[in-house]
Amino acid sequence: MVEKRLGALAVVAGFLRRLDVAGAVDRACPVGQRALSTHGQIIEALVANRLTSPLPLQHVSHWARDWAVEEVFGLSADILNDGRLARALDAIAPNLEGIVGSVGARAIDVSGLGVTRLHWDMTSMSLHGAYEETEEDCPAPAYGHPRDRRTDLKQIQAGLAVTGDGGVPVFHRAYAGGAAEVSQVTAAMRNLSAMAGERNFLLVGDSNGVPRSFRTGIQ
Repeated sequence: MVEKRLGALAVVAGFLRRLDVAGAVDRACPVGQRALSTHGQIIEALVANRLTSPLPLQHVSHWARDWAVEEVFGLSADILNDGRLARALDAIAPNLEGIVGSVGARAIDVSGLGVTRLHWDMTSMSLHGAYEETEEDCPAPAYGHPRDRRTDLKQIQAGLAVTGDGGVPVFHRAYAGGAAEVSQVTAAMRNLSAMAGERNFLLVGDSNGVPRSFRTGIQ
């Protein structure tokens, strides 16, 4: 008899299926007919891993052997090897915004959440390492004003908008570590205004969060 941990896996799986996470991923990133697993299945397992074992992303297959992953998600531990995880993450990277939007819309729909009010906030993530070269289309790590006050480390900044009702993410952006916060807020508010599809767009912020160019330009 083999004992495995169940924990919250069944609950996590229930929410993932209710939100159709695997479906959203597979519609955006289909795989060949001979694949042993879809990208959506792999991402579901990774979400469960992050929620039940929030440690550095390594040895996921070991976690899957100790937990009832095969029984709940139908994936053997051998499938969740580093190479397969990397392929799934690479596949969703260029489609991430659409996937997040689809899952967010599904969450809003099944939960009946209101979307007339959105909350936007920014944070920074300090990084260890040199990061001397970055891909052209990716935000570049740089020194700035980190929230954790680790000025000796480079950082990446990120902004997230969530629904005021329920806190469901609907919009996100990553920014270079040295990017000015004022310019980030301006672009984000214009994007959110376009998403709202209405001319009556109310922005509430402190003196640092509402740049003058935006205050005078919005209608």
